[in-house]
Amino acid sequence: MFIQESPQQTLKESSSFTVAKFGGTSVADFQAMLRCAHIIKNDNSNRLVVVSASAGVTNYLVRLSKKNISVVEQTEIITHIGTIQFNITQHLSNVIVQTLNAEITALLDELSVHALKQSQQYSAKQGDAILSFGEQLSSRLFAQVLQSIGVNSAYFNVQQVMKTNSLYGKAVVDIEQLASACSEWLTPKFTKQVIVTQGFIGQDGLGETTTLGRGGSDYSAALLAEALNANNLAIWTDVVGIFTTDPRITEQARAIKEISFGEAAEMATFGAKILHPATLIPAMRKNIPVFVGSSKEPEKGGTQIKQVVASSPTYRSIALRREQTLVTVKSPAMLHASGFLAKVFSILAKHELSVDLITTSEISVALTFDNPSGSTQALLTSAVVQELEQLCEVTVEHGLSLVAVIGNGLDSAKGIGQSIFNTINDVNIRLICHGASANNLCFLVDEQDANNVVEKLHNELFT
Repeated sequence: MFIQESPQQTLKESSSFTVAKFGGTSVADFQAMLRCAHIIKNDNSNRLVVVSASAGVTNYLVRLSKKNISVVEQTEIITHIGTIQFNITQHLSNVIVQTLNAEITALLDELSVHALKQSQQYSAKQGDAILSFGEQLSSRLFAQVLQSIGVNSAYFNVQQVMKTNSLYGKAVVDIEQLASACSEWLTPKFTKQVIVTQGFIGQDGLGETTTLGRGGSDYSAALLAEALNANNLAIWTDVVGIFTTDPRITEQARAIKEISFGEAAEMATFGAKILHPATLIPAMRKNIPVFVGSSKEPEKGGTQIKQVVASSPTYRSIALRREQTLVTVKSPAMLHASGFLAKVFSILAKHELSVDLITTSEISVALTFDNPSGSTQALLTSAVVQELEQLCEVTVEHGLSLVAVIGNGLDSAKGIGQSIFNTINDVNIRLICHGASANNLCFLVDEQDANNVVEKLHNELFT
């Protein structure tokens, strides 16, 4: 049993202010939370802590939010979630446990009600309410773990400040309202307490719970850092920073000490899962440096992302994004005609589809779409294809992966194509995009070739 210490009455003043965000593996169990709590305690600049749901909980909640889940399965899922959370409370002192367990039980009971409603009448709104419980639980727990090691901390409901529209599943935050609300509700608390709150969730004008979509927890932390004029944003995860490529693909991958905002944004956009691209937008607006490190090994440092870096190598990293869809639209009506592309994109906009890459020829256009793992539905539905077919001939290809070489001056450096494509001249390349950005050159290959392509390129460009 962990013995609770007396919490500090006040926190010392600090010249800098850091927003710290911990991912799901960092708050997976008591030992993980305890490591993170010491990270907060050891750096007095940490004032606001944003947490994800404990590892595994979100996956359970996604299952719970689907259609036609039986009451038996609902009960099993909620029991599993409860087990993960109660396994954390049992390490805290008896003074805390009784009250905290009662709070968790009340939340799980509320979750059961939402799950039952969802099974009876499915809605995206109800789905967001269900998905929000992971962060609601973990933030309450982490605040108490901080208290247990002597940090004067408090739980805060982020929905008081994170106001959004009603686009459930990918809600848009009102940035101006967030800044005003943070000044009123959060800023006055930081001189005396470390505040623990949730990532990923918000609230619309009707008082309903919303979620910010993929990468929502990191994005929430960045938005809060921007609204509060923080000096730093620290993203704590399970790896020691950002690597030159995915270490699971090649053992030659190495950690990057520092990287520019532009390079990091390209990496995140094109598949580096350590950071969601939206996270960097608020940080870039306010020029807030972002640190990425491992909560398991904080002593090993991590990657600093900032506006100006000491070196800007031609090749910085290789990113890989799987499950890509390539759509080719073809029509003789394109030839010497204006407005064709506008019609295509108006259809895509109507269905709220975002295009990643685009290449054109005289009478055809090739477009790529991301099909992220865990999506509840296909982004490119039959309805979209049918509507496009009224305008032109449509070909849809799946089973592709996007490889992106990230660096500097890639739009003008000589010999880039030779270095890259001669290395993989035995691989079929389906599409190439080059020249729009100085920070990337990207192309599509068959999924079965992806790992081999990345490994070969990494060996050529980084060793």
